[in-house]
Amino acid sequence: MEPENESVPEEDAGNQLMLRVERPVYDERFLRAKLLHRKEDNTTFCQRLADRFRCSSVRVKAAVLSFLPILTWLPSYPVKQYLFSDVISGLSTGVVQLPQGLAYALLAAVPPVYGLYSSFYPVLLYTLFGTSRHVSIGTFAVVSLMIGGVAVREAPEKSFVLPINGSNSSLVLNEEALNAKRVQVAVVLTTMVGIIQFVFGLLRFGFVEIYLTEPLVRGFTTAAALHVVISQLKYLLGVKTQRFSGPLSAIYSVKAVLSKVALTNVPSLLLGLVSTVFLYGIKVLNERFKKKLPVPIPGEIIVVIVSTGVSYGLLLSEKYNVDIVGEIPTGLRAPTVPDFSLVPNLIPDAFAVAIVGFSMTISLAKTFALKHGYSVDGNQELIALGLCNFMSSFFHSFAITSSMSRSLVQESTGGKTQIAGLLSSLIVLLVVLAIGFVFQPLPQTALAAIITVNLVGMFKQFRDIPSLWRTSKIELAIWLVSFKASVLLGLDYGLLASIAFAVITVMYRTQRPKSSILGHITNSGLYYDVDEYEEASEYEGIKIFHSNSSIYFANSDFYVKELKEKTGVNSEELQAARKAKRKQKEKENKQQNSPLQICAKYKDETENVTHEVVPSSNEEQGLKNGELEDKSNETTTEDAVFLEPLSSVHSIILDWTTASFIDSVGAKAIKQVMKEYALVDVRVVIAGCNRSVLAELDALQFFTEDISTDMVFPTVHDAVLHCQHFNSRPPAASDEV
Repeated sequence: MEPENESVPEEDAGNQLMLRVERPVYDERFLRAKLLHRKEDNTTFCQRLADRFRCSSVRVKAAVLSFLPILTWLPSYPVKQYLFSDVISGLSTGVVQLPQGLAYALLAAVPPVYGLYSSFYPVLLYTLFGTSRHVSIGTFAVVSLMIGGVAVREAPEKSFVLPINGSNSSLVLNEEALNAKRVQVAVVLTTMVGIIQFVFGLLRFGFVEIYLTEPLVRGFTTAAALHVVISQLKYLLGVKTQRFSGPLSAIYSVKAVLSKVALTNVPSLLLGLVSTVFLYGIKVLNERFKKKLPVPIPGEIIVVIVSTGVSYGLLLSEKYNVDIVGEIPTGLRAPTVPDFSLVPNLIPDAFAVAIVGFSMTISLAKTFALKHGYSVDGNQELIALGLCNFMSSFFHSFAITSSMSRSLVQESTGGKTQIAGLLSSLIVLLVVLAIGFVFQPLPQTALAAIITVNLVGMFKQFRDIPSLWRTSKIELAIWLVSFKASVLLGLDYGLLASIAFAVITVMYRTQRPKSSILGHITNSGLYYDVDEYEEASEYEGIKIFHSNSSIYFANSDFYVKELKEKTGVNSEELQAARKAKRKQKEKENKQQNSPLQICAKYKDETENVTHEVVPSSNEEQGLKNGELEDKSNETTTEDAVFLEPLSSVHSIILDWTTASFIDSVGAKAIKQVMKEYALVDVRVVIAGCNRSVLAELDALQFFTEDISTDMVFPTVHDAVLHCQHFNSRPPAASDEV
């Protein structure tokens, strides 16, 4: 073989870059023997293991910087350029963090002060261990609601109802014991969430978030927003209802609230509606004039201050029975060890909260990193979140993640680093240490308004439905299943059902991939679908079959079925036709001693072969009987008759350019197909197979004497040229013997 000429880019008269390559046709046997030689690796397993665990100053430094990302940017922090922006951003985020911490504690079914704890400790820790510069860590509605559902399930109100004066006719709820138990459950759950996230980070499981596709996450968070709004209805109306958890909890909650609409507390409703309208108006103004406003208008803190003042001045709690936040202890509580006896009941919930929390953080972190030109490490984010949750749980915090609304505030107000997050946590600390008592008269209906308005953005995700309908029906199905399952089954079981459905859609896509027959574009060496492009035309006698998937146990049968349907060459039918022809010939030979005229008529490769047996005239028979002995070597023998081709297709090329793997079931299916087609004189070759798939075929002992490496080609064009060169059989529509 002559060596190939180097590819030379040239420019023609129209200044179009041209590519000209002249080389022999390559097959895999030639590539292995002459062209490709594997690099020798003399490193032993023990040497590789020792090299991996070898300690050096460079590795120690890299490990420390990876574990404490703050050390990569704090020593070179540009004070003059960044400090002022970070201070403004930190103050703006802090005034949002404070009311949200109080409000989301209600979702977690714990007293409001625990929301403040959760807005301080984790933010402080994330500054040290996190890799994102813009996300705001702390309480978040979805995660808080999931924690609240677990707390209500493990500590239901009915377990804390006590009789008055020993009489069962008068019962009272022991709120202090109830809150203590629910705090205990939330803290233990947070500890487990932290352990799971930290271990996942050490095991480099940052990739798990890819299984939470965007439609799944958006459908899930929309359902969570609906759960949150339903849970806040009783606070807006000022009525007392039982809190439900588990499947159909949303329906039970709505039913319970509607049953007590007649008992609505009018002052609570009016204050809640005014707060909601005001907050929504501020949100619209901030969005419309965000380029003109130096910082967003802090609507939440305004509502907190004004509603607290109104409640204190008008004595809403004493005179009108408006529910208020109540006691907010001053100062930080001493650390305690969680009650790990509750662990067995919380394991599934801990995994669900850990995955959702990480998914929300990494998606926001990647968005801001892409916008501002830096990178985030998913594994380090898992470690950071794990440490934040685990260590904070000893200080009475509940599980946290990043908040979309606060992160947008932190980024839009000029935040450059997590110094902004650190300052926002210090504002919360100031409230806890000094002025927490000021917010004791804060009406819970105002907090419900804050929660509800902050979910407006999530409800806008319903706009995904028409967009997905136009672009991808499968992703629309994932969105709808995620939403419906999460609404009806609850957030924990809904998340599991959504992930299971998403995995099923992946299996469906790979199990029934799109396939096509390719044709060549003249003078280009390119091959495209003949049904889609009018310029694509097939070579005579050659079928090029393309499938958009790997070949494995779930789709191997479908692959073979599509191959036979698309090419129009069914080996079983052709073999059956050959057998029928042979039997007919033998039958006629028994009845007559004279040869017969056999006409094989072919309508199309996809149709069955039909035969006509036409007896010769007596005179012709007599003549041929007299000549039989002289012409015994002519093509009237049975073998010669059946050497004629049964199909106009002599070669089939399997285009494997999109195949990324093949398993033993797929390899056996392909091997069987190649053998079946060989029996009817149709040659099957493989093209575009990458090196990893070839390695798998070698490991599966795919190549034998019958199926050798010279049937595998690096490109489709190589395979086409090979089939054209080695085909010596002319196409025939009918034969006469």
